[in-house]
Amino acid sequence: MSNKIPYKIYLTEEEMPKSWYNLRSAMIKKPAPLLNPATLKPVTEADLAPVFCEELIKQELDDTTEFFEIPKEIFDFYKMFRPSPLVRAYCLEQALDTPAEIYYKFEGNNTSGSHKLNSAIAQAYYAKKQGLKGVTTETGAGQWGTALSMACAYFKLDCKVYMVKVSYEQKPFRREVMRTYGADVTPSPSMDTEIGKKILAEHPGTTGSLGCAISEAVEKAVTSPGYRYVLGSVLNQVLLHQSIIGLETEAALKKYDIKPDIIVGCAGGGSNLGGLIAPFMRDKIRGKLDARIVAVEPASCPSFTRGKFAYDFADTGKVCPLAKMYTLGSGFIPAPNHAGGLRYHGMSTTLSQLYDDGLLEAVSVPQNDVFEAATRFARTEGILPAPESAHAIKVAMDEAIKCRETGEKKVIVFGLTGTGYFDLVAYKKFNDGELDDYIPTDEDLAKGFAGLPKVDL
Repeated sequence: MSNKIPYKIYLTEEEMPKSWYNLRSAMIKKPAPLLNPATLKPVTEADLAPVFCEELIKQELDDTTEFFEIPKEIFDFYKMFRPSPLVRAYCLEQALDTPAEIYYKFEGNNTSGSHKLNSAIAQAYYAKKQGLKGVTTETGAGQWGTALSMACAYFKLDCKVYMVKVSYEQKPFRREVMRTYGADVTPSPSMDTEIGKKILAEHPGTTGSLGCAISEAVEKAVTSPGYRYVLGSVLNQVLLHQSIIGLETEAALKKYDIKPDIIVGCAGGGSNLGGLIAPFMRDKIRGKLDARIVAVEPASCPSFTRGKFAYDFADTGKVCPLAKMYTLGSGFIPAPNHAGGLRYHGMSTTLSQLYDDGLLEAVSVPQNDVFEAATRFARTEGILPAPESAHAIKVAMDEAIKCRETGEKKVIVFGLTGTGYFDLVAYKKFNDGELDDYIPTDEDLAKGFAGLPKVDL
């Protein structure tokens, strides 16, 4: 075992990134613009003003600015839980008997238990700066809702959360953390909004989806004076805030002159993956890094691997702008798997363009394989991972095993987005052999594709 590289590589406070990095600024082919659903024209700041905070709109639409300075108030908050450690997985390497070096960036060392707080505190800050009363949002597994409720409590803002019904029922403790921080949490779809009522009428007994919850949260925001909608993934502004993950990872690796060969992240909407890979993808685009970058998604919601690259509604209620992305159709409602944060029908426009350009790989995995990998990781590295994170763990382990078989010594870096201590119902079902590996059929997917809007640009 090498003594040169420590188990945990930390940055000092002085070494922490002072700016977020905008990956779109490095992209040769930019993501396609969001479209106004009424006019099918590219959205303007005026179009988005009733929905989003003013400063966040500017970040959302900016394809050219390379760095955005992190405001002092946000940076000071970051210092409570950042920098997060880059961990050398020595024990996992030994257990796999691999010549590969495995590193993971651990984002679970804050009360929300995930990377989501990186963007939640930023969005709450801009809402407060604008003088708003509160914000609305959706949450899948509950990590984003938890992070946002914490951020809103810090800035004394109201927080209204629509939680996907299957997660609301599977993860009651995460719901209670949100309520402890002052959030109002409603299972979605609900009778609280007109869109919710419509979805329930069309799909009685539905377990919900992120697309449903987004629709409800947007409706609530635009019909409530002094409120705006905030989102925990997918949007360019969120990937911007999450770039602090990748910037810290890059700086930690440089301390020991380490270059990654494979970078792996789980992918639902794209927030953690986009944040982790930002500086590495920049270098790959510029020819300075020859690394494989791999997105891992659930086989039950395979947006990249089986979706279509097309304009689609970002939400089930079809009130949000259209985004050109890899999608299963806004009407697609996945099976109730336990990776609640990866149950979105589409994918970030930024990551979708990178995938379409061949700069990003993607693989889908069934949840029993994911939980098997999570269990092995927990027993060797001592951290119980979130089901979402375990998708990345599964593929990182697969790559390390390939290195054992070929004798190649590669550097593998993956994102451990958070802890799984609120996901024990899922772990119980896995331990009891009760997890289903439902994979949608082509016929299932065809129903979602049939609802794609016809956009001729």
